Amino acid sequence: MKQIGMMISRMVFTRFVVILLGISIFVITLEVIAYVDDILEVHNRELIGLGKYALMRLPATVSTFIGMSTLLALLLTLSELSYRGELVPIWASGMSPFGLIVMLTPLAILLGALNFVINDVAIPKTEPILQSWGIGEYGSKKLKVGEKDPIWMRSGTDILRAVSSNPKSTKLEGVTIFRRDPKGHLTEQIMAEKAELMNGRWELNNVIIYYRQNLAPSRLNKLIYSGALKPAAAGARSGDPEAMSLSGLNYFIENAGFGIRPAHVYQTWWHKRVSLIVSALLMVVVCVPLASGFRRGGGIGKMFAIGVLLGFVFFVFDGVSLTLGELGVLVPWMAAWLPVAIFLGIGSYTLLKAETVT
Repeated sequence: MKQIGMMISRMVFTRFVVILLGISIFVITLEVIAYVDDILEVHNRELIGLGKYALMRLPATVSTFIGMSTLLALLLTLSELSYRGELVPIWASGMSPFGLIVMLTPLAILLGALNFVINDVAIPKTEPILQSWGIGEYGSKKLKVGEKDPIWMRSGTDILRAVSSNPKSTKLEGVTIFRRDPKGHLTEQIMAEKAELMNGRWELNNVIIYYRQNLAPSRLNKLIYSGALKPAAAGARSGDPEAMSLSGLNYFIENAGFGIRPAHVYQTWWHKRVSLIVSALLMVVVCVPLASGFRRGGGIGKMFAIGVLLGFVFFVFDGVSLTLGELGVLVPWMAAWLPVAIFLGIGSYTLLKAETVT
């Protein structure tokens, strides 16, 4: 039995690598061709820039297709075994669908961990670089590393936004401080031309204070703000949850999103990031019971079509659920785990039926 499990795991992994690399290289090649002029312009017309761009785009592209590649690799392996008549002796040897799932679990956890690492380590490192280049879809999110970075900070319930800052975020320009009560309601809006951190306190210059009550604004040459401001975005950090690590998401959750986005957006992505670990295992639980219906061979196309359809429905449902979580319609944990729970239930039901087949 162990040899059967290792053989099928090796077949799935080989096909997974081929499919994932094939799709990723194809997509990145098309993208490089589409933006070749912009890429060369950013890299001083040096051809090596094309390779750098492709390398930077690889993690995000792999992340996009890793789930579908896992599904296709499983379906192709099971279809090939069925076509060659090898599923019949496998089931006849006493191997149950549940037993096969158990044998494929180490590979599934490995692929899920790979998906997690790509999203939690590789993408947070490459996204700021791509945003600074501003090529293609990153043009609207371009960040200029250095003097003209928009920055958000938080102190208690207060939110601060500065149009620009120095690299260490100790000197700010175009400052707006939104002072809020414990319930989050705006009480004052402080606007200053400049702010500088001096001896642990912020000195604001050319200040205008607007009040929630119907009062005339106050104008001051200087104002000392003693709040212990925490920076939300310095250098190349933009507040995009999909480009953050778990620690970055935790930082934004603890500080109520710094006013950039609601905290529930980052909570939703936190749960989504963790759920990636079991994503490949979910594909195994859904696909293996399908193959159990072909103990006597035949119907390969039907099995493959049903598997692809289930995978397509899951990825669409997963995207819709994530969007509902960002909008606050679903609570964060539900937005991330509901698709997993539903399809795990479908797979478990199919598995239970398969286990009862004699």
